Amino acid sequence: MAQKPSILAGTRDILPEVALRRKYIFSTIEKVFQKYGYSPIETPAMEKLSVLLGKYGEEGDKLIFKLLNSGDYLSKRGKRIVEAEDLEKGEKHLTPLLTEKGLRYDLTVPFARFVVMNQNELTFPFRRYQIQPVWRAERSQKGRYREFFQCDADVVGSDSLLFESEFLAIYDEVLSKLGLTSFTIQISNRKILNGFAEVIGQADKFMDICVAIDKLDKIGKDGVQNELANRGVPAESAEKLFELITVEGTNEEKIAFLESRFGETEVGMKGLQELNEVLNMYASFPTWKGEVSFSPTLARGLNYYTGTIFEVQSNEVKIGSIASGGRYDDLTGVFGREGLSGVGISFGADRINDVMAELSLIEALPSSSTQVLLINFGKEYLSQNLSIVNTLRSADISAELYADAAKLKKQFSYANKKKVHFTIMVGEEEATQGILQLKNMDTGEQKTLKEAELVAVLREGMKA
Repeated sequence: MAQKPSILAGTRDILPEVALRRKYIFSTIEKVFQKYGYSPIETPAMEKLSVLLGKYGEEGDKLIFKLLNSGDYLSKRGKRIVEAEDLEKGEKHLTPLLTEKGLRYDLTVPFARFVVMNQNELTFPFRRYQIQPVWRAERSQKGRYREFFQCDADVVGSDSLLFESEFLAIYDEVLSKLGLTSFTIQISNRKILNGFAEVIGQADKFMDICVAIDKLDKIGKDGVQNELANRGVPAESAEKLFELITVEGTNEEKIAFLESRFGETEVGMKGLQELNEVLNMYASFPTWKGEVSFSPTLARGLNYYTGTIFEVQSNEVKIGSIASGGRYDDLTGVFGREGLSGVGISFGADRINDVMAELSLIEALPSSSTQVLLINFGKEYLSQNLSIVNTLRSADISAELYADAAKLKKQFSYANKKKVHFTIMVGEEEATQGILQLKNMDTGEQKTLKEAELVAVLREGMKA
């Protein structure tokens, strides 16, 4: 009995039309990264669990895909390593016995490992970009997948806040070039969150507060208050926290309000100072379509962030963040190289694609790799057709010759399904006279041309 084909939840087969759109998104992001001086690298899909665990917080660690050890994972060198009593001790005890590796959760932690291992080959500050898939073992839903691409840019080896302001400009330029006209670049600083914790008398609960605030959009104020209570934050402190994080107004007004409340909170004031400096420098960059907004509720639940944090939302499609990032002061320190501050951003290409689809922005993008199809009238015209195909390909125009001399209806149906823009016909009359028939499949217009004219006419037609 034949097996019914299926794929894992949270993964997708990518059809040619979608793959071409994704490549367009990748290419747009890559060109902007390169314009700002970033160079490409790649890292393995698998990392040692010792590299991954403990970098993403309690919630993130649960979402890492762990891979069983090769071979007989219950035994090692003929000796059984898992006994009945081990099973009773639970997951945390069993994990190191059964697995030593996992699929990467993001690109930032592997990048920190990469920097330390390759530091003698790098020039600091080191700017890199990376476009590769990552994996997260979470419940799949719209806009949230278990396998997806991240498009990251990071710089490591400098404390300069110039990079934060540049990243604001990169967010704005990339998303605007992709056709988005209404999006908000949220910005804050983890030091400000430290300030919140100190002001409400809960400095020792800093990470608990970050994790709870990070869920505000998902579970609302009541949900966050319950989360804080469960983590040992008193109700009175939670109310003070909400007074701070729900401040409204312009960026300047929000900063001024928090300055008046922070008082002696040195770390919080430092965060506000850094935020103000980033926004002032960004004012010198050209602006596109995005709005930059200081969001005191922005937390970014990952453990490794220490300074500026970013998150980008589409104002037209509710799908969660489409880009994010932040500064991490000593992520390389866990791998033995201290004192290398870094900052980076990440575009969620799959979510961006979903947003563009919902806004009908992908309709104008390339949907076929074939621009021109030559209609096949039989072997007697093969030589001329191959000459034309080779001429077009030499001019970097993608073209194909229909393989069989099938009925015209079938060949034109093929062209329509592949969304080919032009067809060329060379039959008996055309071959005799040394001409060809060029048809614009989008407009229905048909022209009689000489082969020598073809490339110039096609290039002009493709501009339209």
